[in-house]
Amino acid sequence: MRTTLKRGVGRGAGANGNGRAVYPPGTVSTVTRYRQPPEPQRSALGLVRRIMVGTFVVVSSLALAVAGGAYLWAHESVSALHPHTAATKRAQKALDAPVANEPATALVIGYDHRAGEGKSPSRSDTLMLIRADPTTHTISLLSFPRDLEVPIYCGTKNASDKVGYVFSSSDRINSAYADCGPTGTLLTIKHLTGLSIQYLITVNFHGFKEVVDKVGGVWMDVDRRYYNRNTGASYDNYANINLQPGYQLLSGQQALDFVRFRHTDSDLYRLARQQEFIKSFRVQIAKNLGITDLPSLVGTITRNVEVGEGGHSLDLGTVESYARFAATLPPGHVFQDRFENVQCVNTCTASSSDIQAAVQQFVNPDVQTPKDANAAALGNKVKQKTLPPSKVTVTVLNGNGVSGAAANTSYLLAQRGYQMLVPPNQLKADAPSRVFHTKIYYDPAQPGSLGAANALKQLVEPADVAKLPRRTGILQLDPGSMLLVVVGETFSGSIPPAPPKVVPVHHPAVVRADSYYGAKLLEPLRAKAGFPLETPTVLERSSYPDTLPGDRPARLYWIDGRGKDKAVRLVFRTGANAFWGIEETSWEDPPVLADRSFRHDLGGREFDLYYSGSHLHMVVLRAHGASYWVINSLRDDLSNETMLAIAKGLKPLPPVK
Repeated sequence: MRTTLKRGVGRGAGANGNGRAVYPPGTVSTVTRYRQPPEPQRSALGLVRRIMVGTFVVVSSLALAVAGGAYLWAHESVSALHPHTAATKRAQKALDAPVANEPATALVIGYDHRAGEGKSPSRSDTLMLIRADPTTHTISLLSFPRDLEVPIYCGTKNASDKVGYVFSSSDRINSAYADCGPTGTLLTIKHLTGLSIQYLITVNFHGFKEVVDKVGGVWMDVDRRYYNRNTGASYDNYANINLQPGYQLLSGQQALDFVRFRHTDSDLYRLARQQEFIKSFRVQIAKNLGITDLPSLVGTITRNVEVGEGGHSLDLGTVESYARFAATLPPGHVFQDRFENVQCVNTCTASSSDIQAAVQQFVNPDVQTPKDANAAALGNKVKQKTLPPSKVTVTVLNGNGVSGAAANTSYLLAQRGYQMLVPPNQLKADAPSRVFHTKIYYDPAQPGSLGAANALKQLVEPADVAKLPRRTGILQLDPGSMLLVVVGETFSGSIPPAPPKVVPVHHPAVVRADSYYGAKLLEPLRAKAGFPLETPTVLERSSYPDTLPGDRPARLYWIDGRGKDKAVRLVFRTGANAFWGIEETSWEDPPVLADRSFRHDLGGREFDLYYSGSHLHMVVLRAHGASYWVINSLRDDLSNETMLAIAKGLKPLPPVK
């Protein structure tokens, strides 16, 4: 049996188009014939195409959220989004055309000034991939450290070239824009990630400030004191910035200073600040931007934003659908992915395995992740709703006419642990008709079949999931498998590496009992606060109040700027130099509290939990007509269990003796 499995016969073998076993992985023709699918009707432009630009418009840190709504007012405004510079028009030709009803990806490039302004070329200070998936109703974000060392690619003069050539074997990734413009950045990231990219969005950072100001600023949580005064000396030759910690309304200049700051930490924290901006701005725009606020934004957006779409031109209906999708995402469906184990000194480096792991997380968002992480943090058993491959039976049919396609796919799935079955009665494994996209039919009578179909879909994209049709031609080829797969013309013949699936486990909270520092910081503010204060009695084990030069570990301020509601902010610093805090305010409904993930009773009190993927970013207690927030660090360095322990340790400030 060991020998026959290795050779692809016996139980591990599949059937080819003639119903006979073949040796793995089977011969795949060097020529693949594709049938162009029927032209979709105008009313079905393609869900993903309708989703993507609105996604980019609504969620990007470059204020594209506002653009989506603004362009609903006039077709000429949408036309103004189209590429109008020669560099972006060239880059658009290297994009891939979006496929209807399938996930699609955009590259967002934020640059510091337009090419030709000043003595130096423009620099891409922000590089971010945004992926919208209409099946899982998710948005994934993946940011690139601008100093990441990678091979740099540039485009050739051939207009149809989507590959380019190696310009430099190793350089900072942001140099691709300076050396080869947006085409260089696009090709460099495509080679680095191996992803197909359908959209390109370039944004002038100076326009970013204008857009934020047009919407009246953005509410953001500032984790610590940010200060620099540029005197021209080499040691402080960075942008001026002066921000106090706490939840507050930032102007366009303040928001830009915040997302670009990095000179006392690293590029990794800068990426975290940019993604924090995305979350804050998306929620704020979705909840608070009125239709009457939009017309004044049109001029600002069109002067500073260009959108390129592979094979298409942007239209008004597309933007409207995109904006609606991004604004109505369920809580916890925005995933912020990042590269792990990045080492930064003068430049940043990451192993190819860590890069690919981040890419796999990016293209495989799991909406179950926050639920699993929350269950583990609470000490509950994590329920795995998706069946493991060993519990899933699969039959593969040839639906593309390529000899050996069914057998090859059967072998690949068997190597993943799926239980492969062949059609009954020695029938050929040929589907009744050809299909363009791979079809995955599930048997609803078998528990867990839908989840298993969606899990397998990630391996053979693009693919469509549907119930097993009650048609004789299909049913007679089904031996009773949980899943029946019809290999389509777009199937590449290979399966990507298995996406990482980490089942969270419960860990003890890393805390110490400590009521001294909280009471010491809050007691002087008690009389001035105007609402009851809660003091922490449990702290992260290595944490102490932030006492860096110029910093204040406790701050009392008017949170809404109208003299109505006050707030108190406590700032703590861990031994690893990560900043986390506690915000207390009489403002009961700030925008940040609108995107709750879960609500749980912890020790007899109700707490709201806010997750970012598997990380618990904020825990909120509502009591005494006020709200009390425990806020994780920018990179969520505190474990979920630690966050819960600190929140449960909040106690009313003892009365003065």
